[in-house]
Amino acid sequence: MEKGSLSVQTENIFPVIKRWLYSDKDIFIREAVSNAADAITKLRRLVSLAQTEVGDDNFRIDVTLNRDAKTITIADNGIGMTREEVERYINQIALSGALDFISKYEGEGDASKEGIIGHFGLGFYSVFMVSDRVEMKTRSYTGAPAVYWVCDENGRYEMAEGDKASRGTEIILHVTEDELGYLDTGRFRGILAKYCGFMPYPIYLSDGGEAEQVNDTEPLWQKNPSELTDDQYAAFYKKVFADYADPLFYVHINADYPLNFKGILYFPKPKGVYEPVEPVVKLFYNSVFVADNIKEVVPDFIPCLRGVLDCPELPLNVSRSYLQSDAYVRKVAAHILKKVADKLCALYNKDRAGFERIWGDIRPYIEYGCMRDEKFYERVKDVMLFKDTDGSFVTVSEYLDGATEGTVYYASEGEKQGYYISLYKEKGRRVLLLDKLMDAQFIQFIESKNNKLKFARVDADVDALGEKAEDNADLTALFRKVSGREDLTVHYASVEGGAPAFIRVSEESRRMADMLRMYARGEGPEVPVGEELVVNSKNVRVAALSAALSDESREGVCELAAKQIYLSALLLSRGLTEQEQTAFAELSDRLLGQLIP
Repeated sequence: MEKGSLSVQTENIFPVIKRWLYSDKDIFIREAVSNAADAITKLRRLVSLAQTEVGDDNFRIDVTLNRDAKTITIADNGIGMTREEVERYINQIALSGALDFISKYEGEGDASKEGIIGHFGLGFYSVFMVSDRVEMKTRSYTGAPAVYWVCDENGRYEMAEGDKASRGTEIILHVTEDELGYLDTGRFRGILAKYCGFMPYPIYLSDGGEAEQVNDTEPLWQKNPSELTDDQYAAFYKKVFADYADPLFYVHINADYPLNFKGILYFPKPKGVYEPVEPVVKLFYNSVFVADNIKEVVPDFIPCLRGVLDCPELPLNVSRSYLQSDAYVRKVAAHILKKVADKLCALYNKDRAGFERIWGDIRPYIEYGCMRDEKFYERVKDVMLFKDTDGSFVTVSEYLDGATEGTVYYASEGEKQGYYISLYKEKGRRVLLLDKLMDAQFIQFIESKNNKLKFARVDADVDALGEKAEDNADLTALFRKVSGREDLTVHYASVEGGAPAFIRVSEESRRMADMLRMYARGEGPEVPVGEELVVNSKNVRVAALSAALSDESREGVCELAAKQIYLSALLLSRGLTEQEQTAFAELSDRLLGQLIP
């Protein structure tokens, strides 16, 4: 049996790196500048460990565009390399100097791994995606002789002693004719700002004129929340996401153990119900931009969420182009969800009025989130607000005066149910306005969490407005006759100041009818199953009608009056079907004919 080790030839790996390893050619800028940042980080670490000294701490990265020479130069004043290190880390593909550095100095303090960006040892070669020749001038902090290295696009290199006088590394990319667009200063500045805009060391860009710093070395998420103001958070949001409007609220995350990530998440004001929304959460890796749209760590019920996350421990693919899902990612997502819930509770407790102002915008997302995630619901259930028909807000507990059981009355159509609402108000009862598409599902969800709590629409529990009254068999027979429904259920109640009659549909029956219509795409029955007539015995017209029934000569008048009462009750409750509208019009004409012969 033959044994051996797999090997890769340079001429075979280079085409892979140039064409398929990275999804976007722009990434070469990130990789080259990240290497420069790592070189500075390594040197700073050695200084902190008293392994060396430097004359100054004016660390910086300089990027220079030269249109005439067709070159891009990235220079740093970091750790530099010796000839041996160039041999090891440049001439041998995929051997990471960062990992070697970490391994050598781990255990030298908690910060031994902090700030190191590169891990795979492939990023340097990404520059060949846009270059046909690359030069490198480097000098180690140790004072060893400088090294000059040059390599063509086929992987053939030459190396000799260099003439670089200062420590650090300088990479010179000779841009191919096809990629000369990268020498456009405006375009390059935009790419540099996108990928390297928050790196920890100043990055200066020059095209032959005065160098301009293009990054912010102290991004907001790295700062202590107690030192920041709402205005600073809003300004950062507008800058990063190019939005003119202030966000509704923000969440500053600073997790250390067992997770290690920082970030700021924003809830922007929704621009419209029908506007397609995608989460825009920018992922950073030690302040280096990785990806624009990280859905794996964002609750899917808040699709409009925006923000930045800096996660040095998140698992990335080899090109650092996207996130690889694993248990750690799920833990980060769970932590983010908890922080969103905590923020909502904090806003409610700290500024109830401010919380109420944003509630209308965030309500659909929070309600959906409660139904999607049990833990999220448990955290926010006490701050869930409901708007009443007067425009004020109340929690379920406040509605029930602190009780944990009882009936919550609501209207689903606002003005259409105005008469019912007015009756409840006269009784001193509050009516909630639940007129959104998701409300029907949400109240059932709330009921499932508390079997002693019941939601009832204003027309589902008319009996609550008064007392049960004695049945009247003659009136019942009359109403069944004029309605054309022999199976009509008639109840009697005593409601002070109420209409002659009301329509009642039990909450359960109406919900079933609504569900059937939903699944039938609006083609379900117009009349809800279980529609009942509640006759108000206290109404003077009902009393007069009851008395008139004993006079046979007034039979026709009694039928007209009963039909008017019945159709008016339907009109107050749900409106009329086409057939009922015709009957109502004919009845109105007859009644007017008696008033005005």
